[in-house]
Amino acid sequence: MDYMRNYLTEYRHELQRTFTGTSGTPPEWVPRLAEGNDAGYYLPGSAVWAVHGQVATIIAGIRVLLMQALHPGALAGVYEHSGFQKDPLGRLANTIRWIFTVTYGSKDAAEAATLRVRKIHERVRGTYVDGTGARRDYAANDPELLRWVHVTYADSFITANRIWGQAIPGGPDAYVREWAVAGQLMGVQDPPVTYAQVRDELERWYSSGVLRADERLAETVSFIRTPPLSPLLRPGYRILFAAAVASLEPKYRAILGIGPARLGPIPLPVITAARAVLGMVRLALGSHGPSELAARRRLQRLGYAQV
Repeated sequence: MDYMRNYLTEYRHELQRTFTGTSGTPPEWVPRLAEGNDAGYYLPGSAVWAVHGQVATIIAGIRVLLMQALHPGALAGVYEHSGFQKDPLGRLANTIRWIFTVTYGSKDAAEAATLRVRKIHERVRGTYVDGTGARRDYAANDPELLRWVHVTYADSFITANRIWGQAIPGGPDAYVREWAVAGQLMGVQDPPVTYAQVRDELERWYSSGVLRADERLAETVSFIRTPPLSPLLRPGYRILFAAAVASLEPKYRAILGIGPARLGPIPLPVITAARAVLGMVRLALGSHGPSELAARRRLQRLGYAQV
C-alpha cells in the first residue's frame, strides 16, 4: 500500500511538472484565478468546463499538435520562433496557462492572458512554401492562421471527448459556440459556431492543397512522438500518442506519414489502453484540478449559486 501511495505521489508530481513546470504546489498563476470581480466567460455546467475538466484533454492536446503541424504556415511559426525543441515543456505550460485562464479566470484575467500571447505573436513572421509549391508570407496574428489553429483545436477536443470523455452539455455545437469567444479574443474573425462548420472548414483546407508534408513536418512528428518526458511518464505517453494518431482521419495520417499502431498485421487496442492510462492520470490528479477549484472560490465569493 505504501509503495502504491509513493508511486502515485511521484507520478502526480511528474504530471504536474510536465503540465505546469511546478510540482507539489500549483504555479503562481493558478491561485490568482480566485481573484477578479466577474464570473468570467464560462461557468460550471458550461460545455467548455465539461470538456476542459476531463483528462481526455491530454489526448486532445497531442492530436491538436499533429493537426496544426499540417499547415506549413502554422508549423513555420512554431518551428522558427518558439522554443518547442529546446524547452517543449515550457511551451506546453504556457499554452495550458492560457487555456485554463480563459476557461476558469475572470474576463479581465482572460483578456490579459490573451494580450500577452498576442504580443508574443507580433514578432512571429516569415515565409513558407505551401502544398501547392507557392511561397507565402505568414504572421502568427494573421486571422487565417489563427483560424486554422482555432478550428483544429475545436475538432480535436470534441473528437477526444467523444471517444474518451463524457457527454457535453448541449452537445458538440455548444462547445464550438462557447469556445468561439476564445477564438474572437485571439483575433479569429467570425469563428465557426457549429461542429458542422468546423468540419466544413477543415475539409476546405484539405481540398485547398495548402497542407504540406516535408522534412520539417516529419521532424516535428518525430518530436511529438518522443518528447523529453520523465521515464515514469514515457510508457503511458506512448499509448496516448498512439491513441491520438488512431483518432485522426486516415487522410491526415497519410500527410503526417504515420499509421495506426500494429503488431504485424494486427491493430493494437490503443483506444482501450488509453482509457486505462487516463484512469491512472485521473487517480493521480483527482477529479477537479486546482484551476477549477480556484474559479469556484471566486464564483462563491461573488455569490453564484450551485458552484
